[in-house]
Amino acid sequence: MSASTHYDVLIVGAGVTGTALLYELAKFTDLNRLCLVEKYDSVASVNSHAHSNSQTIHCGDIETNYTLEKAASVKRTAYMVVNYATKLPAEERDKIVFRMPKMVLGVGKQECDYIRNRYEGFKELFPRMRLLEREDIAEIEPNVAIKNGTWRDEEIVATGTPDDYCAVDFQALAQSFSNACARLDRTTNKQISQLFGTKVDGIRKETDGYVLQTSRGLLQARAVVVCAGGHSLLMAQEMGLGLEYSCLPVAGSFYFAPEALNGKVYRVQNPNLPFAAVHGDHDVKERGKTRFGPTALMLPMLERYDRSTIKEFFKVLRLDRQVAGVVWDQLKVPDIRNYILRNFLYEVPKLNRHLFAREIRKIVPSIRVEDISYAEGFGGIRPQLIDKAARKLRMGEAKFTDGNGIIFNMTPSPGGTSCLGSGEKDMRTIAAYLGARINEGAFEREMLTGYEDTRGQSPAADQEAVAAAS
Repeated sequence: MSASTHYDVLIVGAGVTGTALLYELAKFTDLNRLCLVEKYDSVASVNSHAHSNSQTIHCGDIETNYTLEKAASVKRTAYMVVNYATKLPAEERDKIVFRMPKMVLGVGKQECDYIRNRYEGFKELFPRMRLLEREDIAEIEPNVAIKNGTWRDEEIVATGTPDDYCAVDFQALAQSFSNACARLDRTTNKQISQLFGTKVDGIRKETDGYVLQTSRGLLQARAVVVCAGGHSLLMAQEMGLGLEYSCLPVAGSFYFAPEALNGKVYRVQNPNLPFAAVHGDHDVKERGKTRFGPTALMLPMLERYDRSTIKEFFKVLRLDRQVAGVVWDQLKVPDIRNYILRNFLYEVPKLNRHLFAREIRKIVPSIRVEDISYAEGFGGIRPQLIDKAARKLRMGEAKFTDGNGIIFNMTPSPGGTSCLGSGEKDMRTIAAYLGARINEGAFEREMLTGYEDTRGQSPAADQEAVAAAS
């Protein structure tokens, strides 16, 4: 094996999580030989692609399934993305992050009471957030508050921010990280390789590190981090890690309507459902359109539009009595059972538009069936973990490691928003393992200050959201 294929750290997967980690290792550590491998020909071709997600910077203010503690943790990582992007030249910044209104909407007395109470508990953490009464909502999102020229029938209230960085093109963000690493490779003494069209077929541990069998031949590294969605669990299990987990891939689809919203309007999440309520988003790529969704449909594949991943799904499903028991427990809950049926019907041609129009009238009451269309080719898959021992779905970020220089990442929620926060954790873990130094001053200046100063906030993850295997 030649010296050119021997790296300090090798990252598998060039989505926004993998490219963010590559950037942080290259920019803030003294590690000199880094490599990223990606099976596709470009960055962010799967779940980080702009078509595959809701393009939202999740900072915890409008996500009603987040506790105050979780929101504080997520806010720090979310504003790392904003701090990074807003330091770029305006032309590049404006392709990555976008300012627009955002709110979480309560409809009916029960939801409105909840929104008012939640505002009191969260307003200190989010000082820019406002309580929005009906008239305030009408100024920001007239189509939410008004139906056919008059106030909508239901009581409504919201909390939100009239103008903030709340939307992101994760594909453009990943490309920015990749481009920055290419510049560092050219202008510094570091070797930062990015190998596209390179599939990893296996990883094995050896005395002095890890050897990866790839379509380009063997690659060797002292440490490895895998950021490959559902495939991360597959690779982890092939090395004996994460065997107590199974994977339940949930696909999300979207619908388009003509421009109905100026920004993002989220709904109060049903606490009995493990998935977010349908929301509306001013699309940052499909100009002049509002995107509604996502739906949630369980599909037996690890990548939405790649049938070859069906076989891989059955490997990580690891179907046994425990997995079947968790699924059965979910189906016994009426709200979940009805939700699964409704989301299946959202995929049935012709019927789907009628049913989905009824759903999104909770956001835009005047919307008509003929206004919406199924977004063909949009939507990705989130690999939700089944914790077999605890007999429950684990909805957040997961990391699997044996503590000996290899990490496997799965980031179902808050998804790409956590890319730099997840990268920070991995950077610190890898640096400690390899005895590398971190330029803390540079990291603080670039990631924790700027648009939002998050210095002093703990980088620790919500313990409910992290799984570690040893």
